Amino acid sequence: MTESVGKQLEVLKETGPKFSRVAVLYNPVNPGSAPQLREAEAAARALTLQIHTLEARVPQEIEGAFTAMTRQRVGALLVLADAIFTNQVRQIAQLALKSRLPSMYGLREYVEAGGLMVYGPNTLELERRAAGYVDKLLKGAKPSDLPIQQPTNFQLVINLKTAKTLGLTIPPSLLARADQMIE
Repeated sequence: MTESVGKQLEVLKETGPKFSRVAVLYNPVNPGSAPQLREAEAAARALTLQIHTLEARVPQEIEGAFTAMTRQRVGALLVLADAIFTNQVRQIAQLALKSRLPSMYGLREYVEAGGLMVYGPNTLELERRAAGYVDKLLKGAKPSDLPIQQPTNFQLVINLKTAKTLGLTIPPSLLARADQMIE
């Protein structure tokens, strides 16, 4: 989701205001990556962060991207939305932990796999809305008559166990805004 990328960077910076270099893992083949990347770059300028983009087109390129992150000495990681990455949730979360990178994602599954934080749409709400659309379609509604809807409910989930492993102290202001904390 393009609109949440700026907020993801903002929250990530709040966890570690000392770091200034953030790796952004993205898939250049995915047409949705370009607008997300533009949003990340705009947010980084506003937050005075330096962005280092790293590409992974296939799962086999993910580990190499983490090697490059280490060489570039980035202080944190933002993973942009992509189906290839979603299928590699555990691998990415574990590589971020092994690389000692505070990490931000858009899907809750990453945090459950050991990633640090997620800020993104509440997928349960999105699934409920989709079910409502299916119901309307099955009852004869024309797809062109149904309105396009944007997510309205975003969630912030923090993995406190990962924060402790990374030696991070999550600021109280961020903890107060969290919808859920995993311990």
